Amino acid sequence: MTTIENKTIDELEIGDSCEFHKTLTGDDIKLFAISSGDYNPVHLDETYARTTAFGECIAHGMWSGALISAAIAMQMPGPGSIYRSQTIKFSKPVKVGDSLTVSLTITDKKQRTRLVTIDCTVKNQHGEIVARGEAEVIAPAEKMLIKTKKPEL
Repeated sequence: MTTIENKTIDELEIGDSCEFHKTLTGDDIKLFAISSGDYNPVHLDETYARTTAFGECIAHGMWSGALISAAIAMQMPGPGSIYRSQTIKFSKPVKVGDSLTVSLTITDKKQRTRLVTIDCTVKNQHGEIVARGEAEVIAPAEKMLIKTKKPEL
């Protein structure tokens, strides 16, 4: 069981930040392919991937985007957030074994509408930016402390 606590609009301040970490596995790529319906062989077929500029299978670009979503949902603002929009630019491929760090920083806050703007940066274990963008999220008004667990497949 994991306990997650949100940050309400009243608690969030410009400059607040957090980090979320995840290492890509082959199973992550397969699960993302199944859930998204994207079976491009550059993600799933090692023989094919060796013939590409990448030389091996790479993660779907939006897997990095999904990590941004996870950081917003699990850490800041956390439960009760409503994801409004996301811009994202991918700058480097992500490969099996890469350890990614998502960094979120609040850059703007509109108290009345509870809209917060979040700078989102995803770096690999070498400190290289693999994706960067900006999210807009409606922050929760009410405090929440929730117990949850990772679903089993």
